[in-house]
Amino acid sequence: MNFLDRNEFNFQPSAKVVEAIKNFDPQTLCFYTRIYDEGKKSVISVRISEIYGVPEEQVLLTYGGEDMLKNAIHYFLMKGDNKKILIPEFSWWYYNRVASECGGTFEMYPLHKQEDTFAYDIDEVIEYANRVHPRMLLIASPNNPTGNGLTPEETGRIMENIPSDTMVLIDEAYASFISTDTDYIAPLVNKYSNLIISRTFSKFYGLPGLRCGFGFIGKGHEQFLSYVNKYLGYNRFSETVALAALDSDAHYRQVADDMEWDRQLFKKELGSLPGFKVYKSVANFILIKYPTEIKENLQKALAEQQYKIKFMTDKGLEDCLRITLGRKEQIQTVVDTIKKVYEK
Repeated sequence: MNFLDRNEFNFQPSAKVVEAIKNFDPQTLCFYTRIYDEGKKSVISVRISEIYGVPEEQVLLTYGGEDMLKNAIHYFLMKGDNKKILIPEFSWWYYNRVASECGGTFEMYPLHKQEDTFAYDIDEVIEYANRVHPRMLLIASPNNPTGNGLTPEETGRIMENIPSDTMVLIDEAYASFISTDTDYIAPLVNKYSNLIISRTFSKFYGLPGLRCGFGFIGKGHEQFLSYVNKYLGYNRFSETVALAALDSDAHYRQVADDMEWDRQLFKKELGSLPGFKVYKSVANFILIKYPTEIKENLQKALAEQQYKIKFMTDKGLEDCLRITLGRKEQIQTVVDTIKKVYEK
């Protein structure tokens, strides 16, 4: 089965990752890491601190990006009387479920459909945050499933103009597929104490099964750091593999660059067909509007080919498909199947 519905990784891990796995010494698992004796969390947080230029104590490590969301949302919504979080209108359904787990409530702010993209209205986000005054504001950049993101300048404008006691969580799980710029992260978390930026090894580094997430937080959150951090350290196997992934940027950058072929194929082959619209994406998936009358036949044809894509059911996106960007032969098969069903 070809899974193009879960935004997983349909390519090969880097040679360094494979080597790290093959050469891992199981005896290592018999001992805790000693890194906490040095006042640090992990060899991973140390390396990420070096790469991103953020102090190690402000680097967060979690069991994947999902765990980052849970830790932050649960912690901040459970402290005090304000239990409201603002989330994007078209976004991952899991955001509001995490809020409900800890007695929180959510309100949605709009994402706007434009000609061939979705977009945040920055002034509108600021207006919502000031009017609602939530405990947390969640922004996904790039956003799943719409594929649009924020620029660093837009992020800075939001941070500068919202209540200082609203914690902002920017989910950047899908960052790096288009932009290589990470220089904005250190200045932002250095300037704004109410900011958390969440990333993961699951998407760009193609290791969702490793369950390793990381992120950054502004200064002055010692209690939250204590809540999140693991006193006895982290999974030593995951640390070894994650270090190898961080040292394999060229491999994963090539994979990300190859995905542009997928985007262009969708645009070329489907973009001009009546009833279709291919939205711009800066992530490892693409959102495509399609004529829903072909849905049943398309589902059947894809199943016969052993392919799965995401038929959206979210309100306002019922006429859309979300397709994970995979290997060229996979994407060619999906495009050919869609066109064949459409032309019948």
